[in-house]
Amino acid sequence: MAFKTVDPKKLDTNFFHAIDDQWMLVTAGNDKKMNTMTASWGGVGILWNKNVTFAFIRESRYTLEFIDSNDYYTLSFFGNKMMKELGYCGSHSGRDVDKVKETGLVPVYGDKAPYFEQAELVVICKKLYRQKLEKDCFLDTEIINKSYPNGDWHYGFVGEIVKVLQKV
Repeated sequence: MAFKTVDPKKLDTNFFHAIDDQWMLVTAGNDKKMNTMTASWGGVGILWNKNVTFAFIRESRYTLEFIDSNDYYTLSFFGNKMMKELGYCGSHSGRDVDKVKETGLVPVYGDKAPYFEQAELVVICKKLYRQKLEKDCFLDTEIINKSYPNGDWHYGFVGEIVKVLQKV
């Protein structure tokens, strides 16, 4: 399957639906070692006069090590396909299993960071900003009780969209 490069401002993707209902894989690494995880939090927008993504990775996630040690990461979207495989990637750690082997995902390398052949849409991002979310910065403390009862905080990443690939 081939991909074509598309202008991110010309996409008709509903990212609210794509991220929340269909999920995405956040992936970083290289052809020697990589990891991916399923995410249903994040966003797309404009910041610092750049097209950007917002990704949030818990400090306990193995993928954080890969995002921290690489300049680029990808967001892969599959539409309504592969929900079982994305569920697997979100409930198993790459420390313990080979997610690619277990799910049949086919990694593609060569565009700054790995993504997957089965994806319908891939957003390649260059890290611009990283910050750990902090308890004292929450204005709505109910979020802390609901999302961080064990103090397993997310790191927030802002990534510049450097390329968008769409399945042909």
